[in-house]
Amino acid sequence: MSNAAAQRARALERRRRARRIGHLRLAGLIVLVTLAIVLPFALSSPAPARAVKQAGALGGERTAKAAVAAAARHRTIRPGPNLAPGSNPSVLPGPVLVADEENNRLLLISPSGSILWRFPGAHSLAPNQSFLSPDDAFFTPSGKQIIATEENDQVVSLIQRQPSHILWRYGTPGVPGAGPNHVDNPDDAMVIPGHHVLVADIKNCSLLLLTPPSHVATMRIGQNDTSCLHQPPLRFGSPNGAFPMTNGHYLITEINGDWVDEMTLSGKVLWSTHPPGVAYPSDTNEVSPGVYLTVDYSTPGQIVEFNQQGKLLWRYGPTSGPGMLSHPSLCEPIPTNGDILCNDDGNDRVIVVDPHTKTIVWQYGHTGVSGSAPGYLAGPDGVDLAPPYSMLVRHAPSMGAPPASCPSSLPAGACSGPGAG
Repeated sequence: MSNAAAQRARALERRRRARRIGHLRLAGLIVLVTLAIVLPFALSSPAPARAVKQAGALGGERTAKAAVAAAARHRTIRPGPNLAPGSNPSVLPGPVLVADEENNRLLLISPSGSILWRFPGAHSLAPNQSFLSPDDAFFTPSGKQIIATEENDQVVSLIQRQPSHILWRYGTPGVPGAGPNHVDNPDDAMVIPGHHVLVADIKNCSLLLLTPPSHVATMRIGQNDTSCLHQPPLRFGSPNGAFPMTNGHYLITEINGDWVDEMTLSGKVLWSTHPPGVAYPSDTNEVSPGVYLTVDYSTPGQIVEFNQQGKLLWRYGPTSGPGMLSHPSLCEPIPTNGDILCNDDGNDRVIVVDPHTKTIVWQYGHTGVSGSAPGYLAGPDGVDLAPPYSMLVRHAPSMGAPPASCPSSLPAGACSGPGAG
């Protein structure tokens, strides 16, 4: 090869190398720009699909999905100063709704510990309207409202998130009862198909079906009396929860006698069992078909998973140290990773427990120290994840609807309605 030919070959190779380097630099720039756009959404949004949609318009759906996947692999959210030391915010898929009972408020808390929303706000309540002792709160299936029970004030409140105000309320504040517009220790209200509200009416030993905007009950399942015994569907042993299942049925927790029942809203009882080793069962819900989770509202408290035969599948219940629970009233599985979100009422904290290591991996609230400043809670008695991971949003596609009237197959006195009080 002549010198001139060799020089031309070398020049051609330099141009090819320069083009390759240019392409690599351009590809790297595209990835960096895409990550810069997608990463904030991946870290702050509970729905990564939103980030995919945003980035898709810039670099194509495949590029956006790859960027989100890369961001998720390296996802780190720094814990804020409101969290307990050692908390890992990435165990939560999004914000947590807390019923902060003794502070008379609801809080929406980010995984990093920031307060995103609170109720009531400065202008949330009408003149002479109160919001006292919220013990449970859940996002409605639409995600636009929150249903809260104020157990000690004898009311159930449906709350609009933005602008925040009470849309509807059932019950007479401070006055327990069993007639129209009265309840006696209402617990764990759920908005179910048909815009009905299902609530455990604890001291009236029954389940109550309400239909906003009415202030007269649509139906009562169970005898309306104070003999709270385990005899479903005729009466219930102080029922403190009726949670939806994936098959359209409901899990009923009965305090008296340590019972959990699977039941339809037409009153058919499929099985009843004792959660193993539990003194005071509370708010039983479904982990997966055939696996159920309840908490023991005791000190030391427990989290217990079991099957419909009452066989123990898993238990968390330290009897001393920082992991010990004090009167926990509600735990529910986190659908994205299998960890367990709980309110530990007596310890003034909300926690996440890793079931594999049996350790607390996230905590908001100072253990055993009540307060209202950022980072503090006072007797929190209810939790829910923000949509789309919230209890009722996840169960909406399969949630069972109530019958139009009391089924004739039920024993006499097991159901009253319409207009039951």
